[in-house]
Amino acid sequence: MISFSNRSVCAVVVAAGNSTRMGGTINKQLLPLCGKPVIAHTLQAFDHARKVDEIVVVCRVQEKPAIQLVIQDYGIQKVKALVEGGATRQQSVWRGVQASSPDIGYLAIHDGARALIRPVEIDRVIEDAFQWGCSTLAVPVKDTIKIANQRGWVIETPNRSSLWSIQTPQVFEKIGYQQAMQQARKEGADYTDDCQLMEHCGRNVHLCMGSYENNKITTADDLAVAEIILQKREESK
Repeated sequence: MISFSNRSVCAVVVAAGNSTRMGGTINKQLLPLCGKPVIAHTLQAFDHARKVDEIVVVCRVQEKPAIQLVIQDYGIQKVKALVEGGATRQQSVWRGVQASSPDIGYLAIHDGARALIRPVEIDRVIEDAFQWGCSTLAVPVKDTIKIANQRGWVIETPNRSSLWSIQTPQVFEKIGYQQAMQQARKEGADYTDDCQLMEHCGRNVHLCMGSYENNKITTADDLAVAEIILQKREESK
């Protein structure tokens, strides 16, 4: 078991994608979801999470004014900085990490489009990272997965019992993450998943049980499903 004394946490919310799969001209982060922008749901969850001390939002430069307005309109208190994203996700995350306070002990890296995340899930994965140093929310895969070759022929069926679908937040001890990022930059490697970055540098990532509702909003269908889930949550209160 790993034990780190500095348990302050910065959430790096990455919202710098171009939303090409959503279609339309409005960034998916700003699309309405049950009456408020997608990014507002995400930021409110982190604002209400007990274990999160500050938030850094990474976005495209042209969306800074709109996201700043969301922060003001919905009373998000923990946002420390709003920074411009880079050319890739890894570069965007790194810019967010650099904007965190120097004395922060942990980073909780999250996709801004995972708007159905709940504070209890955020706190749970952070607690898991406090214990193990690296942790991510994940859920067991329900479907049978096939590995295929480039011609579309199945070449292997992995055992489903060992397969997990990885989500965010992904939480890492900050010093270890910085070291892994520096190594990747030195090697010219660029990853779309921060767990993969840590794994490449020899660090073990622990899986923390997430929720099947914590889906990433990528298409119009995802947005419609998210509306239904939020409506059911409201009805169950």
